[in-house]
Amino acid sequence: MSNYQVNNTTVNALISWIEEDIVAIPEIQRPFVWKSAKVRDLLDSLYNDYPVGYIITWQNPDARLKDGTISQGKKILIDGQQRVTALMAAISGKEVVTKDYSKRGIKIAFNPIEEKFEVQNPAIRKDRKWIPDISEVFQQGFDTFAFIHNYCEQNSEITKNQLNNILQKLTSIRHSSIGIIELSHTLDIEVVTEIFIRINSAGVNLSQADFAMSKISVNNSYEGPLIRKTVDYFCHLIKSPAVYENLIKNDHEFSQTDEFRKIKWVKDYNTNIYEPSYSDLLRVAFTFKFLRGKLSNLVSLLSGRDFETREYREDIIEESFNGLHDGVLKFVNETNFKRFVMILKSAGIINEKLVRSQNALNFAYALYLLLREKGVNDSTINKLVRRWLVASILTERYSGSPESTFDFDIKRFDAYDDPMDYLKTMEAGELSEAYWENILPANLDTSVTSSPYFNLYIMAQIYDKDYAFLSKSITVQQLIEERGDVHHVFPKKYLQKNGFNNRREYNQIANYVYTEQVVNLAVKAQAPKVYLEKVKEQINEKEINIGEITDLAELTENFRMNCIPQSLFEMDSNDYKEFLDKRRALIVEKIRKYYQKL
Repeated sequence: MSNYQVNNTTVNALISWIEEDIVAIPEIQRPFVWKSAKVRDLLDSLYNDYPVGYIITWQNPDARLKDGTISQGKKILIDGQQRVTALMAAISGKEVVTKDYSKRGIKIAFNPIEEKFEVQNPAIRKDRKWIPDISEVFQQGFDTFAFIHNYCEQNSEITKNQLNNILQKLTSIRHSSIGIIELSHTLDIEVVTEIFIRINSAGVNLSQADFAMSKISVNNSYEGPLIRKTVDYFCHLIKSPAVYENLIKNDHEFSQTDEFRKIKWVKDYNTNIYEPSYSDLLRVAFTFKFLRGKLSNLVSLLSGRDFETREYREDIIEESFNGLHDGVLKFVNETNFKRFVMILKSAGIINEKLVRSQNALNFAYALYLLLREKGVNDSTINKLVRRWLVASILTERYSGSPESTFDFDIKRFDAYDDPMDYLKTMEAGELSEAYWENILPANLDTSVTSSPYFNLYIMAQIYDKDYAFLSKSITVQQLIEERGDVHHVFPKKYLQKNGFNNRREYNQIANYVYTEQVVNLAVKAQAPKVYLEKVKEQINEKEINIGEITDLAELTENFRMNCIPQSLFEMDSNDYKEFLDKRRALIVEKIRKYYQKL
């Protein structure tokens, strides 16, 4: 049997199928992103009988009901949502939902004399040569005879017969042919997912999460649209609270639901630490609730697939939707979310830039939700989630094959009677002495300031409430919160003057410290032993020149906090590489102690 069939239909038939819910456009699968000019060009192509591409649909797998009968699901629009939405807006006068969840019409104007389409604007509305909104011509009951009479009275350069022919050509757009590629309902879900991603990759990049969202939103039997909106609205509200009023205004029905009441708290919650996308939310909810890591498996389960028999069953569909619904609600629960963010803060994560691995954050939240579900006590959850997250960053655990690793880890955490035992097993294998003595120091040999290892060092400083370099009142955390910059222990210009002209040399992360701007300006392009001699002088004379430290014990403690070797007092450019080695060793030790304290 072929994987697909190619047929033709008309614009009219396609719009009818959408309105009659034979073919489902997943609601808010992607808000309408086309510019109005692109809608105009689509109408122009149809008017001139140019091909406008294929619409691709997929018939849901036939699911076996409990009584043995077969349930045939509706077709899902796999590709062509933007084109179909554009046609419904321009021809049927339907409003479209934009990225900020406001609704707007798209009015396409037509000049019969020049046979030209344009996006409606104030000048066109005043120009008698233009039909300002072609949807009026397509409405039932449109009085063609009266329109022709009035138009030709105002525009003598066209005859009634010419105008009649042009209007017939315009309205015949409804009968324009559009190709339909229908994917077989017997296709394996993974194949359909791959097709979906590939055919959409030329436009707005889509993923397995997008396909899962499509599957969710077209299932009315098990609250699919409700789940879809809960996911989508939560993720938009956490990033753009301003869309709240648009949601209330344009989706009154959803605003009356319990789901909406459970997510509206987020509009007043400010966090720049964990702002999940709908892909993140789906992944976390699915991983912790189904103990699986591959989102393609979610699509299969929502389709009713029995992984053992390869059959599709209605009871699996129902069970999967119910489980996903519960998982989503656990994710968006105010107590759960805020407590997870507090765990992140307690580990020194005060800014989203400190954790570049979204996968590490996602698994940490999935782990938190699983442990809560299993009734693990709060103190154990706090410790375990913190340490697992930091260990994941240290080992870049979720950078290679994250879905497979998610799958492996979540199953292990569920299987162990004491989840701390699995953490200890991982530590023994991944964080051995060899890691701390060889691997981590080598990883610190980099000039990339976004390095996860440098970020871990900063997290350790925040956790320990360390002061900035040569400061006794301003902390590293305060500088980060005020968007302070890192500066060089061995000043960049000083190193360049002394032969270190390669950016990778003078921008080594082991040469970076957080310090105040005034301190950096006072240091200038001087060797460490030169500017530190001035610091010694100010300690003896109690007259501030650099920073604010006036006590030798305070200076020694500040060096310790910032992993600065005491030998820096005697160092110049000849000692730079020795300094980097010593500081890397001190940074490793600080990160290790930080990890052990979590």
